[in-house]
Amino acid sequence: MSDPISDMLTRIRNAGRALLPAIELPHSSIKENVANVLKQQGYVTEVSVDGKPLKKLKIKLKYDGKKSVIEGLKRVSKPGLRKYVGATAIPRVRGGLGVAIVSTSEGVMTDVQARKKNLGGELLCYIW
Repeated sequence: MSDPISDMLTRIRNAGRALLPAIELPHSSIKENVANVLKQQGYVTEVSVDGKPLKKLKIKLKYDGKKSVIEGLKRVSKPGLRKYVGATAIPRVRGGLGVAIVSTSEGVMTDVQARKKNLGGELLCYIW
C-alpha cells in the first residue's frame, strides 16, 4: 500500500455510504492520530486499538439519522506530491465549516489549532 492515509479515508467514506457501524484497518501511529482528531472534532464516536501481534485500529462512525456526519473527505498531500503550508497559508475548509488536518512538528492537529500555535506543516486532508 503506497498511501495508508488515503486508504483510511476511502474506507471511512465507503463505510459511511454503506451505513456500517464501524471499520477496522491496520494500525499506524499517523492513522491513529488522524482518527483521534476526527473524534475530537465530533466526526466519529470512538477510536480504539486492538490486537497484540498485529494491531488493528477500530473506528466507530457517527450518524445523524440515516446520514453519515461526514459529508466529504479529500486527501490533499499525496506521496507523489506533498503539500506543505505555513501557518498563515493554512486554508479554511468550506468557509470554516470543515476541518483541515495538518501534520506539524508538534503532532497532528486541526487547522484552527495550528493557526493558534502559529505552526505550519504538511496538509494531510480536508473533512466536512
